[in-house]
Amino acid sequence: MSQEFVPNNLEKVPPAPSATPESTASREPVKISIIGSRRGVKSIIHTLLYRLQFAEVTAWSPLQPTGKPGEFVSMLIRQISFRSE
Repeated sequence: MSQEFVPNNLEKVPPAPSATPESTASREPVKISIIGSRRGVKSIIHTLLYRLQFAEVTAWSPLQPTGKPGEFVSMLIRQISFRSE
């Protein structure tokens, strides 16, 4: 039964076309921080942003203390693309 999903011919996938200078997008890292209590930061990451499919839970940095009592921070770095014109 598992053989039903194996293709009969293993064709090579054609390589992606190389980017030309006109179609090259510049990429920029954007840092997103959540600061609050341990419980509050985890709640935002797990129940809000993950459910909205904004980012995987594992994409966020581990909770780090900010130096203020009871306050923590977690960060996510996203690469965004801009088309060069």
